[in-house]
Amino acid sequence: MKRLFDFGIALFACIVLSPLLLVLGILIRLETAGSSIYRQERIGKDEQPFQLLKFRSMRSDMAGPEITLGTTDPRITGIGHWMRKTKLDELPQLWNIVKGDMSFVGPRPEVAQYVALYTPEQRQVLSVRPGLTDPASIEAFDEGARIASAEDPEAHYREVILPEKVNLQLAYIRKANVLSDGWVIVRTLLRILQRG
Repeated sequence: MKRLFDFGIALFACIVLSPLLLVLGILIRLETAGSSIYRQERIGKDEQPFQLLKFRSMRSDMAGPEITLGTTDPRITGIGHWMRKTKLDELPQLWNIVKGDMSFVGPRPEVAQYVALYTPEQRQVLSVRPGLTDPASIEAFDEGARIASAEDPEAHYREVILPEKVNLQLAYIRKANVLSDGWVIVRTLLRILQRG
């Protein structure tokens, strides 16, 4: 049932939001060179890699770490700041949901280098389809600011933030049901509205 819900709602959203997706894609291309879509390999259900899609919110000609250093990260473009604040940069993941790579609610997928740090217990988060949002995402809505203020951002993410997120994800998958997923979606939308 969850997969049918995810597929139907995501496909409908892709169709309804197609004008917005087109406009955002054009605005990104007008501001900086490069594709308007950013693809990054993430690790999904059963440890299978997949290409996560996002609207590109950073300059493609500047290298940097896997993590974003908050709103002060010099790689973030003008429209990128706005898209990140409103989470519109995540909209292309509707296609990931249609394809079956992701669900609306589930543990946010990580890159391989961080998944490699998981303990055997933490790897349980890979037993379910990753999601567009989850309780850990709501709690970590402003994690960029925490990372940016750390003396060693990469180490802080690895040693503090990542374990916190995975623990919340484990708690979610142990109790997940239709009602809890609905509440996660409502809380996510409220958080976006508060931030906007």
